Amino acid sequence: MDFSLKDHVALITGASRGIGEATAIGLAQAGADLAIVSRKLPDLEKVGEEVKKLGRKCLPVQAHLGKVEEINQLVKRVLEEFGKIDILVNNAATNPTMASAIDVDERAWDSIMNLNLKGLFFLSQAVARVMKEKGGGKIINVSSVAGITPDILPLYSISKAGVNMATKVMAQQWSRYNIRVNAIAPGLTKTRFSEALWKNPDILKMAMIKTPMGRPAEPVEMVGAIIYLASDASSYVTGQIIAIDGGITI
Repeated sequence: MDFSLKDHVALITGASRGIGEATAIGLAQAGADLAIVSRKLPDLEKVGEEVKKLGRKCLPVQAHLGKVEEINQLVKRVLEEFGKIDILVNNAATNPTMASAIDVDERAWDSIMNLNLKGLFFLSQAVARVMKEKGGGKIINVSSVAGITPDILPLYSISKAGVNMATKVMAQQWSRYNIRVNAIAPGLTKTRFSEALWKNPDILKMAMIKTPMGRPAEPVEMVGAIIYLASDASSYVTGQIIAIDGGITI
C-alpha cells in the first residue's frame, strides 16, 4: 500500500495548533507540500517554519472561513502558489458556548454553524471544483464523536452531525470526479480547543468512565488515519466516518 504523499499539495484549515498542527507536520513528513490556514497568522507562521525544516514548501494564509469571499480568495492564493490542491483537510472549528440546548442563543448558533458547517461545505465545494478539473483528490473532514452521540456541547454536536452527513453527500456526488470524501471523528483530545473539558476533573472523569481505553487522545494520534485517507492506501474508501475515540462509541 502506498502511504506516500510525495508531490501532493495539501490544504489544512485550523492548522495553527492541536490536531491541525499535528496534521501539518504529519503530512509534511509523508512528503506533501502545504497551504495552512488560520485566523491568526503569527501562530500559523511558527507551524510553517517547522514544516520547512522537514524540507517541504509551506504557505501560511490568514482567512476567516465563515465568509465565502475569503474562501474564494484562499483557494485562488493556493492555486497561484502551487497550481493544484490534491488534499483538503477541513479541521477548523469553533465552540464558543457550553450552554444547554434550552439556553443557547442565536449568536452562538450562527458562530458555530458558520465555521463548522457552512465554511466546511463551501471550502470543500470550491476545492472540489479545482480537483474536478485536475482529475480528482481527497477531502478529509475532522468531525467528532459528538456528531455521533450527543454530549455536553449541544450545538457543537449538531454541527458535527451535519459534518458527518455532508461527508456522505459529498462522497456520493463527487465520486464521479474521482474525489474521495471521508471524515475522522475524534474523541476527547488534549488540545487547547478542548482544554475546558479535559482540564475539568469532573468532566474528565465522566468522559473517561465512558472510554474503554481510559484516557484522552493526543493530537498526533489522529494523524495516521488522516494520512491513510489522504493517500492511495485508501483508494477504495469514501463516505466513511472513522471514529478515533478510545472506544467511546462502542
